[in-house]
Amino acid sequence: MSQNPVKILIAENEDAILEIMAQKIASQGYDVIMARDGQEAWDKIGQTLPDVVLLDLGMPKMDGWSVLSHLRKSSPVNRWIPVIIISAMNELDSIKRAMDLQADLYLTKPCAISDILQAIRRVLGLIPTHRQPEVRVI
Repeated sequence: MSQNPVKILIAENEDAILEIMAQKIASQGYDVIMARDGQEAWDKIGQTLPDVVLLDLGMPKMDGWSVLSHLRKSSPVNRWIPVIIISAMNELDSIKRAMDLQADLYLTKPCAISDILQAIRRVLGLIPTHRQPEVRVI
């Protein structure tokens, strides 16, 4: 029985950063989906149903705050999709706001790709804790 690769959506509006992250993450065996703005990220979340979202906050068309808020209020799937914020916004207020919107982790730019890969592994390990309990009728 073969298991499908884990799908990682990267939402980042800086092309150079997006390309490097996508290449490094794909080299670890993950399927990578790229989005260059918030609206594209939201559309691709609904189309591809990623396992993890790496989300920049300062993006055009729809910022990362809106993408995260939409995802937590109206997820396209009946399961938790972990969100790792990767942002240059390193103020405590930004980090607190992201946590209030139920981001799973917050990394500040610049960060090493090894930190991003470790964060992906960490949130993948948390997915079972967010699953809805099964309701059984006896």
